[in-house]
Amino acid sequence: PQEEAAPPSRCPDNSAFKQQRLPAWKPQLTIASVLSSFFLTGAFCLTVGVCLVLSANSVREIQIDYSDKCSDCSKLRENSSNWNKECHCSVNFTLKEDILGDVFVYYGLQNFYQNHRRYVMSRSDAQLLGRNVNIQRSYCAPFSTYGNGTPMAPCGAIANSMFNDTIDLFYNRNSSVIQVPLLKTGNSWWTDKNVKFRNPESYNLSSAFAGTARPPYWQKPVYLLDEDDERNNGYVNDDFIIWMRVSAFATFRNLYRRVRRVRQFAEGLPAGNYTFRISYNFPVTRFKGRKRVILSTVVWSGGSNPFLGIAYLVSGTAATLTGFVITGIHLKLRKKKTYFQKQ
Repeated sequence: PQEEAAPPSRCPDNSAFKQQRLPAWKPQLTIASVLSSFFLTGAFCLTVGVCLVLSANSVREIQIDYSDKCSDCSKLRENSSNWNKECHCSVNFTLKEDILGDVFVYYGLQNFYQNHRRYVMSRSDAQLLGRNVNIQRSYCAPFSTYGNGTPMAPCGAIANSMFNDTIDLFYNRNSSVIQVPLLKTGNSWWTDKNVKFRNPESYNLSSAFAGTARPPYWQKPVYLLDEDDERNNGYVNDDFIIWMRVSAFATFRNLYRRVRRVRQFAEGLPAGNYTFRISYNFPVTRFKGRKRVILSTVVWSGGSNPFLGIAYLVSGTAATLTGFVITGIHLKLRKKKTYFQKQ
């Protein structure tokens, strides 16, 4: 009888690569290399942390809470039947020193949770790209269609709850009142404006959104968000794009406007008396929220947020202390080793 063939061997080839006989760098941790690593890391983190904290502290920022100062408008907005009634309020404040450089205007919300899973998913990215899609198959429900079948544009809970207060800034100079020019475009990310958001293709926006209706809480359709600038209208509106970028925390701020540096505001905001004139539309009383306006400058590291600097300081301190602890343990063990060698 013929002998059966031996099964193929699963042993790797006898080569330097597969048998791991190639020369390799095998670092050996010495006390000098370990301590130098800890101390260098600590010094680097402490240096960066100090620079970041000093940079964040140099930001000029003024926060003005108008939740209580606009209490009459707040009571009016508690009743949803008053949605078509306008309500304005004014908030006065004083700048004791000039705010030089680019000045950014933010609106801030407190106790407004955007991190709920159903809220975050309640949108149709395909619709926001200008595609003709069936939004009933999306996660927009219950803000997808009306009872008669008319689809909402845009759909979803995020779009429906869009912040819609109008904020104007006035400079009270002597006996005259000068409106501070604010830029409403150029505030969103380039990728959002040019990649993630697109309007449906048509010869005009009103026909592009024909057959759709505004979300229930909106006062006007999406193609009238900015009637003065068609490039800032519809889904590519800067205010809408910024709102659709949800926050991870209940207290957050979104960029609203930038001060246009012209005439007496060429260097920034001069010291003096100012007034915020607010068209109050966004209700916050039912969820015990608060609203505020923030005037802020920015530096090379961003806005007034010392968190990153503090994180670097904590990491640098921990690395430095660990280096000292290892040094103490090493000296103690070396002293004990020397003692036993003498014995």
